[in-house]
Amino acid sequence: MGRLRACCRLRRLLAPPPPPAHALARGLHSAAARGSPFSRLFSSASAAAAIAPHEARDSGLGGSAYYAWIRAAAEAAPASTPPQEDEDEGPERYIPVKAYFLSTSIDLKSMQAEHGSDIVPPSTRSLNYIALRYSEFPPEIMDIGVKDNRFCCRYVVVFQYGSAVLFNIADHEAEHYLDLIRKHASGWLPEMRKDDYAVVEKPSLSTWMKGGLDYIVLKSLDTDGIRIISSVLGQSIALDHYIRQVDDMVEEFTEINRVMEKTGNFTMKRKKLFQLVGKANSNLADVIIRLGLFDRSEIAWKNANYAQILEYLREEYELNQRFGSLDFKLKFVEHNIHFLQEVLQNRRSDLLEWGVIILLTIEIAISLYEIVKDSNMIS
Repeated sequence: MGRLRACCRLRRLLAPPPPPAHALARGLHSAAARGSPFSRLFSSASAAAAIAPHEARDSGLGGSAYYAWIRAAAEAAPASTPPQEDEDEGPERYIPVKAYFLSTSIDLKSMQAEHGSDIVPPSTRSLNYIALRYSEFPPEIMDIGVKDNRFCCRYVVVFQYGSAVLFNIADHEAEHYLDLIRKHASGWLPEMRKDDYAVVEKPSLSTWMKGGLDYIVLKSLDTDGIRIISSVLGQSIALDHYIRQVDDMVEEFTEINRVMEKTGNFTMKRKKLFQLVGKANSNLADVIIRLGLFDRSEIAWKNANYAQILEYLREEYELNQRFGSLDFKLKFVEHNIHFLQEVLQNRRSDLLEWGVIILLTIEIAISLYEIVKDSNMIS
């Protein structure tokens, strides 16, 4: 029994002592500095280990009680807060936008009279469009302020020159709203044109806006922002229609020039030429006057943020460049029209000259006949 007790004491004396608390804490801090995945866990536990009771550190149980204390302190330590999210990674809302060109004219007054309760009060004096707001909720709960919540509303912006822009409306729902507009439209087109776009509303955005491929990211979207975006999309989709018409005119004159190159003559009637003149002039007038392509936006004039959106979208849709191309093609058409008018005018002048020659010839023949007749009577 005495030998066993002596062996136990000898083993206890020969066992290595546990590391001091300050050395363990120093090692844990160095691990945290090296980026160890457990550094956050042990950094909070090291502070608790530094005040561990002496009984746990210096007891004959070696380091087992000490490490048990460490584990308990780590479990009791508050969880570390996650790193703060970047401001551009916050919640966002996707809003689909669809632009249509339905006809060459829409009666806004009759539409406003029929949908007066859905009209959004205008913020400017512009008279070439109206904005309508439709809520997803039934009328009996409109009085509690739901109608003013943009997250549950659909917006339709209708322009007098024939464009309509739909916000927050799915593809299968768009036809219902287009039918409401068609009742007040005139000058139907053989083919309706469509363009898709999107707005991403992200309150955590560090800047006011950020562009993307077929979408724009905004810090917030309100009714003035809807009007600004609608104005550019409506002008763009309508400009496509007029560019297509001018392209058809250019192709027609190109074919006439090819025929003239081969035959040296052309067979266009005067009435057809006048129709082309009227079409070219009306297209140019519609683009400049009705579309208001170069009109100043009062919303953008008052707020620099909306001016930034307007400038970005005009650059994105290349409105100035496309109008420049349209103007160049119209000048080509105008040049050909002037040339053909001169040819037709020369043809008419030649016809009149031949008429005069024929009349003079007839008059001379009659005079000779009378002279011959008189001479025969005298003889």
